[in-house]
Amino acid sequence: MIELQGVTCTYGDGDVLTEVDLRIQRGEAVAIIGPNGCGKSTLLKLLNGIVLPRKGRYAFDADDITPERLKDATFAKRFHQRIGFLFQNSDTQLFCPVVHDEIAFGPRQMGLSEEQVARRVEDCIELMGIGKLRNRVPYHLSEGEKRKVALAAVLALNPEVLVLDEPMNGLDPRMKHFLREIILSLNHGGKTILCSTHDFRYIDGVFRTAVVIGEDHRVVRVGSYHEIINDKDFLRAQNII
Repeated sequence: MIELQGVTCTYGDGDVLTEVDLRIQRGEAVAIIGPNGCGKSTLLKLLNGIVLPRKGRYAFDADDITPERLKDATFAKRFHQRIGFLFQNSDTQLFCPVVHDEIAFGPRQMGLSEEQVARRVEDCIELMGIGKLRNRVPYHLSEGEKRKVALAAVLALNPEVLVLDEPMNGLDPRMKHFLREIILSLNHGGKTILCSTHDFRYIDGVFRTAVVIGEDHRVVRVGSYHEIINDKDFLRAQNII
């Protein structure tokens, strides 16, 4: 479903991803791990078309994702409906005056009827357990509440692929456990999940595959999540633990 071939991304004068080759099948649950600054967030932004490679090829479901394709409004709209991105900082994607409108924004942009929009909003509010927040101002919520609202807004688009950038950051144990169960449920329901994380304790049992990016911004290992996170010598050598 997702294929990267020789992908290199550059910020300023330096590479932040170097010669990345990666294939992800539909329905997989994949953890992206590596030391700070290795390029995990850049990889996730690339998958969502927020940044594009300096060289190499990115294909999503056999369609090459290029600047030219993303200039096609119809193609870009469909692409961004199929792959949802939860930013590490929830404030980055919350901008509506109340929670209800935040969740309704995406479906309205899709051109759904107000009846369909209302149904999606209610389904996502129920899934995330945020009924009491529907008329609250997003900026006044706790970090955990913001994360729930931001995820509800992403899920309202019903994406096939869900990309999560450090979703456990800044959350208390109860909220981490809640997110873990939601991620598991979504994957069991057929969603493809890609998630960057350092929080191995709370995601244990969620992912089958791990992609390790080294400090040189290259993919250094792809394999069984369980085997990789239990290879302590390897993780220490990569400055991950």
